[in-house]
Amino acid sequence: MTTHLRFDVQLNPQARSAAEREQVLASPGFGQVFTDHMVSIDWTEGEGWHDAKLQPYGPLVLDPATSVFHYAQELFEGLKAYRQPNGSIVAFRPYANAARFNRSALRMAMPELPEEAFVESLELLVQTDRDWVPTAEGHSLYLRPFMIATQPALGVNHPSRSYKYMVIASPAASYFTGGLKPVSVWLSTEYTRAAPGGTGFAKCGGNYAAAFVAQRQAVEEGCDQVVWLDAFEHRWVEEMGGMNLFFVFGDRLVTPALTGTLLPGITRDSILSLAAELGYTAEEGKISIEEWQAGCESGELTEVFACGTAAVVTPVGSVKGVDRSWTVGDGTPGPVTMKIREELVGIQYGSRPDAHHWIHKIC
Repeated sequence: MTTHLRFDVQLNPQARSAAEREQVLASPGFGQVFTDHMVSIDWTEGEGWHDAKLQPYGPLVLDPATSVFHYAQELFEGLKAYRQPNGSIVAFRPYANAARFNRSALRMAMPELPEEAFVESLELLVQTDRDWVPTAEGHSLYLRPFMIATQPALGVNHPSRSYKYMVIASPAASYFTGGLKPVSVWLSTEYTRAAPGGTGFAKCGGNYAAAFVAQRQAVEEGCDQVVWLDAFEHRWVEEMGGMNLFFVFGDRLVTPALTGTLLPGITRDSILSLAAELGYTAEEGKISIEEWQAGCESGELTEVFACGTAAVVTPVGSVKGVDRSWTVGDGTPGPVTMKIREELVGIQYGSRPDAHHWIHKIC
């Protein structure tokens, strides 16, 4: 397997002006505007990874028979670059994203990308488009590495024999409009996100496409997000949308265990490591919707929050299902949720010590 790639650098002659860029950065939204460049690396059977380049951001030209359009052989990652108080730019645990990218690749019968090449591709794009990294509080540059099958052939007897890896970047404000506020969630008993043996742990687009109908149902029911339950009994809590969940019982945190149906979130893993340092115990286990409701009604379960790269930590304020509804705590962000969020964001933005060496300097 290739372990080092030389990138051909082709700068964008039509890069946006400082004034145009600043206008975008004043209110970037999330994933709506993209920087001036992108990275790509090709893979073909027999040759491996090759033709690595940084080039102007723009459309791709693909044959209508390209495998990704027909058999959804693709995957992606998501992480952020953060501006530090001294002006430098860093990423949060990019090697963890590289490792998860390759676990997804194995499940999707796609080639693994050497972790060094993954991180180098992020570094090159961020270094080139560093002026797109926001300086506003709470803003960041969202990075989207992804890989697609590119062989133009129909037939399901074998995976594609060629692939394209790419990285694009988008300045980002808060994931949820209106800033940090408790979200309401809908318990999906009609639809299933993933089942044992499936692709639940892989970060592939099919998982998200299958989730849209349930998310639409959640909105129709007056909720912000959908909560996924297990595939068999529809009573064991798994995830919220594309985020992991934590349940707070006083000073004890419980998150659903990784069974192969949940995405192994890097933010989730970081919180499990940080908990003890903040005075909490943290464990992976199981929690049913009955336990969730009963715990909130008795006051034993004091807070619930979701976590992920895009939204970091988001409090859950209320729950609704076909035949039940209840409030979590008093419906406002709880102290444990806020303490964990502040610690994690502080590490990412450089205002708190990085005892775990999670911060990777880019430039």
